[in-house]
Amino acid sequence: MSESRAVTEKLRAELHGLGVTTSYEIGDGVTLSVWIGLVVRYRDGFYRWREGPVKRRHLGTDPAGCALRVARRSKELQADIPSWWEELVRDSRGRPAGDYP
Repeated sequence: MSESRAVTEKLRAELHGLGVTTSYEIGDGVTLSVWIGLVVRYRDGFYRWREGPVKRRHLGTDPAGCALRVARRSKELQADIPSWWEELVRDSRGRPAGDYP
């Protein structure tokens, strides 16, 4: 198992422990989708994530610290859905998905 895959698995386990049970690895071994538009990737020794068009970086290499920040942000985004989310959902799921989150 590569270092990147191992730290991604640790992050996923930490997120699961914080109640984020819907995250999944998207197939490259280094990227987790936490929620539509909230994606975390481990690269160059850091966790980086995107929330829609915005890029973020966790300054540490610890999965627990990153998981805490990402889980908190996931809750915030779901409580107050940003304007970019609806267009992203339509593009990802197709127009017929409508209002279904």
